[in-house]
Amino acid sequence: MTGMIATLAQATEVMHGNIAALGAGLAAIGAGIGIGQIGGKAVEAIARQPEAISKIQTNMIIAAALVEGVALFAVVVAMIG
Repeated sequence: MTGMIATLAQATEVMHGNIAALGAGLAAIGAGIGIGQIGGKAVEAIARQPEAISKIQTNMIIAAALVEGVALFAVVVAMIG
């Protein structure tokens, strides 16, 4: 009986690790999609208004940094939780 309980505890631990890895992977995929959208829309905006390139580029970099920050937070939460 004790061996069965230990095996169950190990299985739960492995499952927790798998779920955490899944959460971290989803956070990374979401960040990649978000930054891709930001970059694509910035290129479109620059194509429409080339004279505003500095403002667009600054806003793009800030938005990408915020997305990366949220993604990093999500990965940490997935690994801790």
